[in-house]
Amino acid sequence: MHISAKADYATRALLELAREPARPLTCESIASSQGIPFRFLKSVVGELRKAGLVRSQRGCEGGYWLGRPADRITLLDVSRAIDGELLTLRGESVSGLAYPGAGAGLPEVWRRVESAAAGILQGVTLTSLLADEAARTPAGRGAS
Repeated sequence: MHISAKADYATRALLELAREPARPLTCESIASSQGIPFRFLKSVVGELRKAGLVRSQRGCEGGYWLGRPADRITLLDVSRAIDGELLTLRGESVSGLAYPGAGAGLPEVWRRVESAAAGILQGVTLTSLLADEAARTPAGRGAS
C-alpha cells in the first residue's frame, strides 16, 4: 500500500474545508494554512470536485466547500478519489490475482491486507479527525 502525496494533500485540504464549513475557502488560503504547493493543490482540488467531495463557486465570493457533510467523507473516499485502487501489485489490482504452486496462497494475503486497510480508512471521517484535533488542543487555546 502506498499513500501518495496527492492523497495526503487532498485530505488536508478537505480538513481545512471541514473546519470552516460556513464559508468558502480559496486554494490560496488552504495551500498557505497547510503548507501545500499551490499549483499542486489546484489539480488535487479538481480531482476532489470531479469525485463530488468538494463543490466550487466562481467569483469574488467564490471558493470551495465540502461536497457533502464532513461526517460522510471518509479517508477511504479520499484515497479512492485520488489514487483509485487502495492496494496494487505492479500497478494492477489484487482482486483477480492468482499464482500457481507454492505462491497460490499469497494473493489472498494481499487481498486481506487491502480489506483491513479499507476497513480502517472507512472508519475515519473528516469529523472524527477534527474531533481528535480539538481533543489535542489545550483548553483555552483555539486551533490555528
